[in-house]
Amino acid sequence: MPHRSEAVALLEEWVENEALRKHMFAVEAAVRHYARMKGADEDLWGMAGLLHDLDWEKYPDEHPLKGVEKLRELGYPEEVIHAILAHRPDFTGVSPETELDRVLYACDELSGLVFACCLVRPNGIDDLAPKSVVKKLKDKTFAAGVSRDDVEEGLGLIGVERNVHIQNVIDGLRAVAAELGIRGEDL
Repeated sequence: MPHRSEAVALLEEWVENEALRKHMFAVEAAVRHYARMKGADEDLWGMAGLLHDLDWEKYPDEHPLKGVEKLRELGYPEEVIHAILAHRPDFTGVSPETELDRVLYACDELSGLVFACCLVRPNGIDDLAPKSVVKKLKDKTFAAGVSRDDVEEGLGLIGVERNVHIQNVIDGLRAVAAELGIRGEDL
């Protein structure tokens, strides 16, 4: 499996938009947190989170197929590739089957919502609690690009209670809060 530094270099080559880069790093952090909790391969799972939107900017109409094509060419594991395909089952026809598939799907949109919540709070992620995220989840005008349906479907896929899952994603993002610029002192 390619090293994380190679994956980051690939991300930097393919993704120019800073917000999308931060989203990809945030999803990586959330998925890695779940890997730690479940005793799974943190590097493998993290790679899926980090690279899941690799081609979104360059090939939005073919996402994630072009990115997966590149990842296969570079020798990324099939588990990573399957998870990336399964995070867009409506487009790829690949359903989330493995635990990694389901966790990536469940963390993708929710990570975006948690990130957005951090940006509108004076203390950022420092004191963010699930109840604040749930409140924003109900407000469809807040972070309108976040699919509430995908958040709900993700909860069903992983079978974790809503507030527990939200806290898990918050905890994952806290581990990289400085890099993401979402601590209170960063805002």
